[in-house]
Amino acid sequence: MIKQAYTVKGMTCNGCRAGVEKKLGDIDGVANVIVSLEDEEAILTMVDHISIKTLQDALPEKYSLSSKKVSKAISEKQESSSGVFVNSESAAQVVEESKLQQLKPLLLILFYITVSSVLLNYKEASWQSGMLDFMGLFYIVFSFFKMLDLKGFSTSFSMYDPLARTIPAYGKIYPFIETVLGLMFLMRFQVEMALIATIVILGVTTVGVTKTLLSKKEIQCACLGTALKLPMTEATFIENAIMIIMAIIMLIRFV
Repeated sequence: MIKQAYTVKGMTCNGCRAGVEKKLGDIDGVANVIVSLEDEEAILTMVDHISIKTLQDALPEKYSLSSKKVSKAISEKQESSSGVFVNSESAAQVVEESKLQQLKPLLLILFYITVSSVLLNYKEASWQSGMLDFMGLFYIVFSFFKMLDLKGFSTSFSMYDPLARTIPAYGKIYPFIETVLGLMFLMRFQVEMALIATIVILGVTTVGVTKTLLSKKEIQCACLGTALKLPMTEATFIENAIMIIMAIIMLIRFV
């Protein structure tokens, strides 16, 4: 497999970035795609070399794609057209941030939500109330980031959520659904209904996240919209799993 960098012109927003990432990722032979709006760059991991024409044809006319120097060869050796094997170590290395550094925004947000939930309930020492506040704040904060770029979020979300892929309109209203659920938890309004909705909605998303992780495909997680670039990792699965488990525990309690 080879990793190749390309220059992509014509992107003006995160919606464009997500669209380019999706179009290139759908091409046969493309294993992973990472697109940067700021750098006007797309880094593709390919099973074999794919012509620029094939890549360009997959994109709308407003985007132009040109080749950059090969940034990293993944295989131990890469065979040249003359049949001579070239050591891939001679290719320039791409320095990638560690997963922990990439996930720093997500971890900080979860930390602050947890601390806020504890402080709101430490006098009564009510773990049930604390869990409801955590779930409410979780939805409100995460929906805020998604609403900063609704179009970009819906495009990124459809890349791994089964329902958003089938019904595009679902991705556009998803942040509003999160906001409503957050308010229901914080106001203690129809909590049972909100818990059931949480299990169903996040359950569907978790299925898509699991499939993405198993496929080893590198895409951007849309949990914090497009404002913060987060990779799709095991942390995304754990984040959803925590909310689902909390919802199940609370639902059993209410029943």
